[in-house]
Amino acid sequence: MFKLNETVVYVRDVCKVTKVDEKKKYYTLAPIDDESLTIKIPFDNDKVRPLISKKEVEEIINQIPDIEVINLKNHKMVENEYKKLLNSNEHLNLIKIIKTARLRNQERIDNNKKTSERDSTYFNLAEKLLYNEFAAVLGKTFEETQDYVLEKVTILKEKEWKQTYLLKYVV
Repeated sequence: MFKLNETVVYVRDVCKVTKVDEKKKYYTLAPIDDESLTIKIPFDNDKVRPLISKKEVEEIINQIPDIEVINLKNHKMVENEYKKLLNSNEHLNLIKIIKTARLRNQERIDNNKKTSERDSTYFNLAEKLLYNEFAAVLGKTFEETQDYVLEKVTILKEKEWKQTYLLKYVV
């Protein structure tokens, strides 16, 4: 059972428990990015879960460099893949969307084309869902969390590069 003022995830949104009605057995939730909205759900709703732990956040961040981008030849199928990954409610799939959309838009910029609205939309949504939960867990703002993850991934990539370089020239 969740407690008053506890932060939870409902479906995909990070919410604060604003009311616990033990008599009627329901929670009232307010999404952290729109506290004017209230959601009432029964105690036994399987779409609400606790936040992941700080350890789990760190484990996910450590996996980011190894997460592959979506590799589809048919660019029209990418949106279907984005939707499928988004609906899986898995953190690693959100990262896959973020990496793919960023790469696809960067390729368009490099070719003097406009960025894709579809890629930008899914990129922003995946970032919002991922970083809102990470921010709640880490006690940081959304922007601080973005910076934190970027810094950690940069360090991981540098370590990986140094190991590859050393192996190449030491062996």
